[in-house]
Amino acid sequence: MEINIVDHELPNDSHNYYDVYFYDDRVNTLVTHDPDVLSNWLFRLQKIHGQRLGNLIVGLDVEWRPNFNRNQDNPIATLQLCVGRRCVVFQILHCSRECQIPDDLKYFLAEPDFTFVGVGIAGDVEKLAYDYGLSVGGRIVDLRDLAADRYGNKAFKNVGLKDLASAVLGRVVEKPKSVTMGRWDNRWLTPLQVQYACVDAFASFEIGRSLEADDY
Repeated sequence: MEINIVDHELPNDSHNYYDVYFYDDRVNTLVTHDPDVLSNWLFRLQKIHGQRLGNLIVGLDVEWRPNFNRNQDNPIATLQLCVGRRCVVFQILHCSRECQIPDDLKYFLAEPDFTFVGVGIAGDVEKLAYDYGLSVGGRIVDLRDLAADRYGNKAFKNVGLKDLASAVLGRVVEKPKSVTMGRWDNRWLTPLQVQYACVDAFASFEIGRSLEADDY
C-alpha cells in the first residue's frame, strides 16, 4: 500500500505519535494539544537542523470543522507543520480553549528566514491571524504559483495539491470527502484524519523542496 499509518498508542492524553508511510517515505508524526509538547518538538526540530535553519522550508496546512451554512465560521482546529520527515499536527483549537498558545510557536511562525509553503497558503495564513492572532513572518509561497513559474505553465495556478503531487512528485494523494468534511474539532482524531493531515503537510514540503521554494 502506497499510503499507510501506524499508531504508537502512547498511554497518555497529551500527545501521540504515528508513523505515516507515504510511498517510500516514513514520516514521524506527533499529534498534540499540549503547548509544552509542541515547544519540545519545535526545539528538537531546530536543534536537528542547526546551521541550516535559515534555509528551512516548512510545509504548512490547517484544518477546521466544515461550515455548512453561511452564518458559520468555524475556527481552525489543527495546524500542521512539516519539515523533512517530521510532522506535527497541533490541535490548536483545544489548546486555545484550555491553555495558552506557546510563544515558541509564535516565534517559529514569525521567523523571517523560513519559507512556508502550501496550496492556498495565503488564506490559511489569514485565517490563523483572524482566529488566533498568529502572524507568519517568513516567506509565504503558494505551490501553485511556484509550479507555474518553474514549469512555465500558468495552468498550475488553478490546480490543487492532488494534481501538484502527481505532476511534481509522481505520487497520488487521495482526498476522501469523508475525511475532508469530518469533525476536525474532535478531541481525538482518527488515524485516517492524522494520515490525511500529515500527508497534506508532507506533500507540500516535498513539492516545495523539489521546486526549490527557498530560492523563489
